[in-house]
Amino acid sequence: MAEDLYRPRSRADLFWSFTWLALQGFGGVLAVVQRELVEKKRWMTREQFIEDWAVAQIMPGPNVVNLSLMIGGRYFGLPGAVAALAGMLAAPLVVVLLLAVLYGSVAETAMAQNALRGMGAVAAGLITATGIKLIGALDKNAMGIGLCIALAVLTFVAIALLRWPLLWVLLGVGGGACLWAYRVLAAVHTLKADET
Repeated sequence: MAEDLYRPRSRADLFWSFTWLALQGFGGVLAVVQRELVEKKRWMTREQFIEDWAVAQIMPGPNVVNLSLMIGGRYFGLPGAVAALAGMLAAPLVVVLLLAVLYGSVAETAMAQNALRGMGAVAAGLITATGIKLIGALDKNAMGIGLCIALAVLTFVAIALLRWPLLWVLLGVGGGACLWAYRVLAAVHTLKADET
């Protein structure tokens, strides 16, 4: 599958690709990022996307900004990371400033409040749909799809139902999952070493 992947042609390609991506990502960028980088541009596989997205989520700062830095840095080093970051932030900054000025004059109207509620529901739907779409990539996960789904359910219960702080869920469930994955991968590596 690696031979079917492409790469950004230049730092300018990174800049414009992330600018376009950022301008599409109102309210929920995960679905847009996955579609653009995996399905359209084919810069990474679904499995690579899940791995990189997981790292981007646990790093401080916005997930998609972290991901843009990682991808830009992977292909063009520090200049690529800066180009991807600039693409991710420049145009959206202008749009957000303009929207803030416009929203300030209508913020208290019922129509504006209802529009925001509707956008929140759409964003939640986009994130849920992308999560469901990416479940198939877990087939190749070393821990197996069953354990991955169990961890997702456990995380949902801890955050949504029990209302535990995100930090403790990340440290507990995430830390436990990392240790288990390390153990499984170490065992796989040992088996491969014994076979050779």
